Amino acid sequence: MRLDHVSYAAGPDGLDATAARLAGELGVGLVDGGLHPRFGTRNRVLPLAGGHYLEVVAALDHPAVDKVPFGQAVKTRSEAGGGWLGWVVAVDDLAPVEERLGRPAVDGHRVRPDGFDLVWKQIGVMGLMNDPQLPFFVHWESDPAEHPSKGGHDVELLSLEIAGDPHFVTAWLGEPEDHPLDDVDVCWLPANGGPGVRSVRFRTAHGEVTV
Repeated sequence: MRLDHVSYAAGPDGLDATAARLAGELGVGLVDGGLHPRFGTRNRVLPLAGGHYLEVVAALDHPAVDKVPFGQAVKTRSEAGGGWLGWVVAVDDLAPVEERLGRPAVDGHRVRPDGFDLVWKQIGVMGLMNDPQLPFFVHWESDPAEHPSKGGHDVELLSLEIAGDPHFVTAWLGEPEDHPLDDVDVCWLPANGGPGVRSVRFRTAHGEVTV
């Protein structure tokens, strides 16, 4: 199982200011990712090396925000000051995940500024809302050439620090505790102060940066 992307919720200063601050830390700019019409959210995206990407996401003043789990999760995190929202893993087949979680995946799509409509299915956002240490799962249905990591910079995502219970999280993933992801390292921390993604370590042109 591989990491697809990490999500960072905009703070009280808004999407543009939050994206600009992260761009300053990483030394590269984020691009306008467009709208999630079903979720009532918008994002800025940083394509990364290795098929990953970083998204900064904000809830819009839109009725969908309070009707769907992803919009609710973004709004709640932003109202709490913003910061890391969660981590997302990519799978080639959602059927085993649907069977393990006991519910079907839902459709997702994002309309980029160039008009292209990215399409995927996702499952597990309710888990993220109830327990921020848990990732959710995504299966991309658009052409792989359109994945948000394409056109990436030399910035590389090296590892995640996650506060939580590794046994519980890896059971949710269906992966071994000592090797939950194939492509990045996961460092487990005590959940003192609450579970969830605490930091992400990147390699940039100026050296390693932890956000």
